[in-house]
Amino acid sequence: MAAGRTEAQDHPPENGFTPLEHPVPRLLPHIDGSVLPSLGGFGKHQKQLVVLTWIPALFIGFSQFSDYFLLAQPNGTCVQPLSNHSNWTAPNPPGSGTGGAPALLFRDNDTGEGYGDGSALLCACKEWRLELQTGLSQNVVTKWNLVCDSAWKVHIAKFSLLVGSIFGYLVMGVMADWFGRHPVLILSVFFMLVFGVSVAFSVNVTMFSTLRFFEGFCLAGLALSLYVLRIELCLPAWRFSMTMVASFLMVGGQLLMPGVAALCRNWPDRDDWQVLQMVIISPFVLMLPYVWIFPESLRWLLATQHYRRSKAMMLCIAKKNQVDMTTEPSGVLTELEQELHKKPKRTCIVKMMSTRNLWKNIVVLCVNSLTGYGIHHCFARSMMDPEAKPIALCHADYYTMAGIAVATCLAVCPAVGLMGRRGGLLTFMIITALASLLQLGLLNLIGKYSLRHDTVLRDSLNRKFSVAFSIIGMFSSHAVSTLSIFFCAEITPTVIRGGGLGLVLASAGFGMLTAPIMELHNQKGYFLHHVIFACCTLLCIICLLLLPEPRGQPLPESLADGESFTRQTLLHPGEQHLLLAKTEGEYARVHDTPLHLSATGGATVAVATALAAVPATYALATCGEVIGNRVVANGV
Repeated sequence: MAAGRTEAQDHPPENGFTPLEHPVPRLLPHIDGSVLPSLGGFGKHQKQLVVLTWIPALFIGFSQFSDYFLLAQPNGTCVQPLSNHSNWTAPNPPGSGTGGAPALLFRDNDTGEGYGDGSALLCACKEWRLELQTGLSQNVVTKWNLVCDSAWKVHIAKFSLLVGSIFGYLVMGVMADWFGRHPVLILSVFFMLVFGVSVAFSVNVTMFSTLRFFEGFCLAGLALSLYVLRIELCLPAWRFSMTMVASFLMVGGQLLMPGVAALCRNWPDRDDWQVLQMVIISPFVLMLPYVWIFPESLRWLLATQHYRRSKAMMLCIAKKNQVDMTTEPSGVLTELEQELHKKPKRTCIVKMMSTRNLWKNIVVLCVNSLTGYGIHHCFARSMMDPEAKPIALCHADYYTMAGIAVATCLAVCPAVGLMGRRGGLLTFMIITALASLLQLGLLNLIGKYSLRHDTVLRDSLNRKFSVAFSIIGMFSSHAVSTLSIFFCAEITPTVIRGGGLGLVLASAGFGMLTAPIMELHNQKGYFLHHVIFACCTLLCIICLLLLPEPRGQPLPESLADGESFTRQTLLHPGEQHLLLAKTEGEYARVHDTPLHLSATGGATVAVATALAAVPATYALATCGEVIGNRVVANGV
């Protein structure tokens, strides 16, 4: 009998496999586990390309924070008042203008707060002398006198870049999935240069705002394509560290921006803001050679079955990494040869709606991103000292926000390394919720009973606690936003990664859009705005527990991979269960994955919910009392 078994093994059947033999698993769908290791892993070629994705991050940081200088509010001096207001006076004016007219200092909201009921009086002026304290001697506001009745145009100009970015993330994300990452990158660079240079030659604020919309659109496509390319170049162990380096460079652009603006001051032939715009845009010329030196994403080519292009690129990568593909034992190239007859197959982000789990994960991350950036503005608004001089306010707040961004990047790295993506995101969201709820509820009770008669000490104590909670909240909310975007890039399949990441980035844009909206409404409803986002943080804490842990896992390539990328029980956080990949015919019958919470997992959920619920109940009750008091005070 043993001899019979040996003979059967030496002479297999003609069909190539025995009835008990299983089909050989495919290698091409396993890019992180089979394809990239056979090409040298994260070799010299991939590292060079990742460095090329880092360089534009600094220039993107310049463009994203240019509004702080191009649209900064100036100090205004009335040089020639209207005749029917020639005898008006202002109490304790900061200085005197020419012609005996008092000099009035704008507030950021341009309503003349601090001068009683004199907002109309402040704007009753024929000629203004506007002075900037942000590094430039002239910007868009001073160029076209966008003050008083024209001040709303400044907010529209701020909207234009953000709204353009939102549309850019949505449209360019879909295009990156359909046509590839490389075409989107090159088109974004080219039109970024065209529209960016055109902005510098705007003849009025309408032209400026319109061109800024298209500049934001192209900037979004550029940032998104670079982010996706960077993620898809790296093996699991390198993804987070390579992304954080780019984040540091973007923050570096934010820190260097005041110095760049100072170098553009008092230019002889051009207005300062035009020179600054040209300086910001001109470095993108260095990206034009990317047309030839930066290839398409190999991961996207394999996921969409562009096998002929994939073969040529794999041979090129192997040559640059000094890998001999003729002797490679894995059989990846042999399998690729057998698949060359297949036609490319593209996928649109709309197909995400036919899944059971994937769309929920992306929606959760969209809400997290929206909440993180939205509440970040609430904390920044609370941190500002309303009694500070505008000069000190501008510089102090700008560098404080930049310093918080640097501290966040430094803290996120060890936190994610220790707790993973989901644990780090959950921790920072809990800190954000606590900081927000304590700021809204606790501060309104400080001194209400023990310091009722010492109003000076009570106000001073409230101010110090408010600034402390604001800094903590800005720190944690920035981390939430950063991790939400990275989380989405890891759990979204390659075939729709551009569209999924575009949705989360667009949600972040909506969160950032709340800042100019509140400024346009003169900060009315700010307290309720903060309360709404504080409630959203509690919702996010619960939803985050349902997300999977992608640390150390290969990127999902197809919709079936993304659908099966489900959460694990919290009992074994180091292991991630991936269901067997299903064929296209079976994919329609994919059902919800049941959530099995172990005893430890249930305890963790209870602890996390208790952490948020205890201060939430107390703070929201106090918020309700404060809202009621404000409604009564306003006579509603």
